[in-house]
Amino acid sequence: MGRIKPTLVKRTTRQLIAQSSESFGKTFEENKKALGSTLPSKKMRNKIAGYIARLKRNTKTIIDDNDTTQSTNPKETASKKLLVS
Repeated sequence: MGRIKPTLVKRTTRQLIAQSSESFGKTFEENKKALGSTLPSKKMRNKIAGYIARLKRNTKTIIDDNDTTQSTNPKETASKKLLVS
């Protein structure tokens, strides 16, 4: 099980993604550089950069799973979803 993120991190991340989704990538390092010095503390910047990376990776895998669901049988997709989760 993962750690539960504070509400401030989630809210700020959603606002940043809504403003400029294209400037963030799937990796922590890319997001950390994109955030730069816009946030008040280094600890908060790192938490938000990690959460953005997690959201970006998860949304990509969900889209990929939907594409493969149409072309394969249900038993194979169920096993793929278990591996992704």
